[in-house]
Amino acid sequence: MTLRQLKTGYLALTALNTLASSYFFNYLFFFLRDRFGFGNRENLWVSALHGCIYMLAAWQCGKFAQRRGFFASLKLGFGGLALLMVAAGLLNAVTGILCVFTVYSCVLLFTWPALEALTSENETPAGVQHRVGLYNCTWSAAAAIAYFTGGTLYDRYGRGAVFWLPAGLFGGQFLLTLWLARQAARVPASASIPVAISPHAPEAAAFRQKVRPQAFLNMAWLANPFAYVALNTMLAVMPGVADKLALSPTRAGWFCSVWFFARFAAFVLLWRWTGWHYRFRWLLAAFLMLIGSFILILLAAQLWLVIVAQVFLGFAAGLIYYSSLFYSMDVGDTKGEHGGLHEAAIGAGIFAGPAVGAATLQFFPGHANTGVFAVSGLLVCGLTALIALRIRK
Repeated sequence: MTLRQLKTGYLALTALNTLASSYFFNYLFFFLRDRFGFGNRENLWVSALHGCIYMLAAWQCGKFAQRRGFFASLKLGFGGLALLMVAAGLLNAVTGILCVFTVYSCVLLFTWPALEALTSENETPAGVQHRVGLYNCTWSAAAAIAYFTGGTLYDRYGRGAVFWLPAGLFGGQFLLTLWLARQAARVPASASIPVAISPHAPEAAAFRQKVRPQAFLNMAWLANPFAYVALNTMLAVMPGVADKLALSPTRAGWFCSVWFFARFAAFVLLWRWTGWHYRFRWLLAAFLMLIGSFILILLAAQLWLVIVAQVFLGFAAGLIYYSSLFYSMDVGDTKGEHGGLHEAAIGAGIFAGPAVGAATLQFFPGHANTGVFAVSGLLVCGLTALIALRIRK
């Protein structure tokens, strides 16, 4: 098996991992609403718990993958996740399910930094750009498919779609990882490194700017968690949005997955067109679109407005995420650790947005929209920090 064929296998793992984690995480909020009566406040606290653990575990899991080996990290991650889904499927108490969810939030981080690093390691600068593009298109397409179909599966199979389907997918990934590890061991060392690769350096566009490459990496790492402030706040309250718009889980999957498909389209565009590399104005425009579309999605009372706003949200989230991952892989050589820091930044956003929204609803339960305004204020703070970081160069 060649190196390119191996990397196709890594992309297959990426797609399966996205499907499994998306079916579980996105529709767990609907399950908690229907089975245990969770509202927006409770679901936001659950999302904040996930983000807190995700943030703390990501960097350490990235370092583990870098030092102990990417396949060792993937085996531990996929095997553990399959067992956790089985355990959750057998439990009926909310406390037990949330305990499993807590461990899941940590074990998941043994997979993403390793997959990100395997995708881009031993590549030329042009190869990094190509592989990161493929990686982003793969997982974003799988995420869109998962949310679009997940509502129908949830309406039909209930907890089977939330727990047992992901258990089967994670189990299949574990077996595929075992096979890929054996195939990778047979690839000659000379075949695993492309010819004429010098020590890694950022692409040429990075040195045509007044701002050093590391500063773009820092700005992207700052912006990306704020994108997840908006996204995970929105995902946690999506059952409430569906109730307001009179949407069943099936219809919510259809109409509230628009931003997933828009993000996929953005990834395809940004992969093929590289003019946004090391250009601050694109990152700034995306951040402004993120704030406006987030507010409109959660406050609009008409479905068509929610759909239009999702298009802008998807493109904004796509550019911000792509910036963080591309600069993580393009600036520096420790891709496992950089992938872990990229995921840690995501965890910070997953925690901060839902935590602010939940706390606001906790202290002001009679004002349903105060959580939206509080999280929007947090996003404005992020925008201010991004501009300040750019001015400092």
